[in-house]
Amino acid sequence: MATDHIRYDVLVRDALRGVLRRVLAEAAEHGLPGEHHFFITFLSTVEGVKLSPRLLAQYPEEMTVILQHQFWDLVVTEDRFEVGLSFGGIPERLVIPFSAIKSFFDPSVQFGLQFEPSDAATDAPANNLPAVPAPSTLAVSQPAAENQDQPAKPGEGAEVVRLDRFRKK
Repeated sequence: MATDHIRYDVLVRDALRGVLRRVLAEAAEHGLPGEHHFFITFLSTVEGVKLSPRLLAQYPEEMTVILQHQFWDLVVTEDRFEVGLSFGGIPERLVIPFSAIKSFFDPSVQFGLQFEPSDAATDAPANNLPAVPAPSTLAVSQPAAENQDQPAKPGEGAEVVRLDRFRKK
């Protein structure tokens, strides 16, 4: 097999992260348009992730947050986003590097991005390069038929769910 000197995997991954970055930046500047809302799953122990000790104890490996009605102070930079959310009535500030994100899903339009984690994403960088997941894949997802007619449950603050329930089996 030939060596990929161009590193298409890195180019594709960065392009897909650019989509996520732009969507979040637009939401930070203008709010969420229409019925759009986001499910974002990330690895909670990747370098640069900032969670309270309480949340880290609850979600020691990965966590899913929903940006819909009750979030504030969304700030997007080149390498991460920061957001205020409430968990069990307790306000929290989360910092999530794009390199920690495993998946992004907007159920209003059945659009999703999935990033395949690599060993580098869960370990501290050994060579001062940022930890980044391996090549990304675009996944356009649809929820299972039994979930399509169920309205979202109102709750206090953000609700953490697993995206597996939205994937086709």
